[in-house]
Amino acid sequence: MPITDSHASQTRTAGHDDTVIIRVAAASDAPALARLAALDAARPLHGQILIAESGGVALAALSLEDDRAVADPFLPTAGHVALLRTRADLLRGGRSRRRLRRLGGSRRPLTAGG
Repeated sequence: MPITDSHASQTRTAGHDDTVIIRVAAASDAPALARLAALDAARPLHGQILIAESGGVALAALSLEDDRAVADPFLPTAGHVALLRTRADLLRGGRSRRRLRRLGGSRRPLTAGG
Protein backbone atom coordinates (compact mmCIF):
# COMPACT_ATOMS: atom_id res chain seq x y z
CA MET A 1 0.00 0.00 0.00
CA PRO A 2 1.52 3.36 -0.98
CA ILE A 3 2.16 5.83 1.78
CA THR A 4 0.25 9.01 1.13
CA ASP A 5 0.15 10.37 4.66
CA SER A 6 1.97 13.70 4.67
CA HIS A 7 1.36 14.00 8.39
CA ALA A 8 4.67 14.42 10.25
CA SER A 9 5.44 12.28 13.28
CA GLN A 10 7.27 14.12 16.03
CA THR A 11 9.31 12.70 18.87
CA ARG A 12 12.07 13.77 21.20
CA THR A 13 15.47 12.17 20.97
CA ALA A 14 16.68 10.67 24.22
CA GLY A 15 18.87 13.11 26.10
CA HIS A 16 18.41 16.01 23.67
CA ASP A 17 16.12 19.01 23.59
CA ASP A 18 15.83 19.12 19.79
CA THR A 19 12.64 17.95 18.17
CA VAL A 20 13.12 15.37 15.42
CA ILE A 21 10.48 15.22 12.71
CA ILE A 22 10.05 12.01 10.73
CA ARG A 23 8.05 12.54 7.54
CA VAL A 24 7.57 11.27 4.01
CA ALA A 25 9.81 13.11 1.55
CA ALA A 26 8.30 15.41 -1.05
CA ALA A 27 9.67 16.43 -4.45
CA SER A 28 10.96 19.64 -2.84
CA ASP A 29 13.27 17.52 -0.66
CA ALA A 30 15.35 16.38 -3.67
CA PRO A 31 18.25 18.81 -2.99
CA ALA A 32 18.45 17.78 0.68
CA LEU A 33 18.35 14.09 -0.27
CA ALA A 34 21.09 14.60 -2.86
CA ARG A 35 23.18 16.44 -0.25
CA LEU A 36 22.79 13.60 2.27
CA ALA A 37 23.73 10.96 -0.31
CA ALA A 38 26.79 12.97 -1.35
CA LEU A 39 27.90 13.52 2.26
CA ASP A 40 27.46 9.81 2.96
CA ALA A 41 29.29 8.84 -0.26
CA ALA A 42 26.26 6.76 -1.25
CA ARG A 43 23.99 6.35 -4.24
CA PRO A 44 20.88 8.54 -4.09
CA LEU A 45 17.85 6.92 -2.50
CA HIS A 46 14.86 5.97 -4.66
CA GLY A 47 11.22 5.09 -4.15
CA GLN A 48 9.26 6.42 -1.22
CA ILE A 49 11.59 7.99 1.31
CA LEU A 50 11.31 8.96 4.97
CA ILE A 51 13.31 11.93 6.23
CA ALA A 52 14.49 12.73 9.75
CA GLU A 53 14.99 16.43 10.25
CA SER A 54 15.76 18.71 13.13
CA GLY A 55 15.66 22.48 13.06
CA GLY A 56 14.47 22.31 9.45
CA VAL A 57 17.62 20.45 8.34
CA ALA A 58 17.46 16.94 6.88
CA LEU A 59 19.90 14.78 8.86
CA ALA A 60 19.06 11.28 7.63
CA ALA A 61 16.78 9.54 5.15
CA LEU A 62 15.59 5.99 4.52
CA SER A 63 14.21 4.40 1.36
CA LEU A 64 11.07 2.39 2.09
CA GLU A 65 11.70 0.49 -1.14
CA ASP A 66 15.06 -1.10 -0.25
CA ASP A 67 15.58 -0.09 3.41
CA ARG A 68 18.79 1.77 2.54
CA ALA A 69 19.67 4.83 4.64
CA VAL A 70 21.86 7.88 4.12
CA ALA A 71 22.87 10.29 6.86
CA ASP A 72 25.17 13.19 7.59
CA PRO A 73 28.38 11.46 8.73
CA PHE A 74 29.63 14.63 10.44
CA LEU A 75 26.81 14.66 13.00
CA PRO A 76 25.60 12.04 15.51
CA THR A 77 22.80 10.61 13.35
CA ALA A 78 22.66 6.94 14.43
CA GLY A 79 19.60 7.74 16.56
CA HIS A 80 17.93 9.45 13.61
CA VAL A 81 18.45 6.38 11.43
CA ALA A 82 17.06 4.18 14.22
CA LEU A 83 13.95 6.39 14.40
CA LEU A 84 13.55 6.14 10.62
CA ARG A 85 13.80 2.33 10.76
CA THR A 86 11.26 2.18 13.59
CA ARG A 87 8.82 4.38 11.67
CA ALA A 88 9.34 2.31 8.51
CA ASP A 89 8.65 -0.88 10.47
CA LEU A 90 5.41 0.63 11.79
CA LEU A 91 4.34 1.69 8.29
CA ARG A 92 5.03 -1.83 7.03
CA GLY A 93 2.98 -3.42 9.78
CA GLY A 94 5.76 -4.14 12.25
CA ARG A 95 8.17 -6.33 10.27
CA SER A 96 10.83 -4.93 7.97
CA ARG A 97 12.24 -6.86 5.03
CA ARG A 98 15.70 -6.35 6.50
CA ARG A 99 14.73 -8.00 9.79
CA LEU A 100 12.94 -10.83 8.00
CA ARG A 101 16.10 -11.54 6.00
CA ARG A 102 18.11 -11.69 9.23
CA LEU A 103 15.61 -14.24 10.54
CA GLY A 104 16.06 -16.35 7.44
CA GLY A 105 13.10 -14.88 5.59
CA SER A 106 10.62 -16.98 7.51
CA ARG A 107 7.18 -15.58 8.17
CA ARG A 108 6.30 -18.42 10.55
CA PRO A 109 6.20 -17.59 14.26
CA LEU A 110 9.36 -18.27 16.21
CA THR A 111 8.90 -20.78 19.02
CA ALA A 112 11.01 -21.71 21.99
CA GLY A 113 13.39 -24.50 21.11
CA GLY A 114 13.42 -23.91 17.39
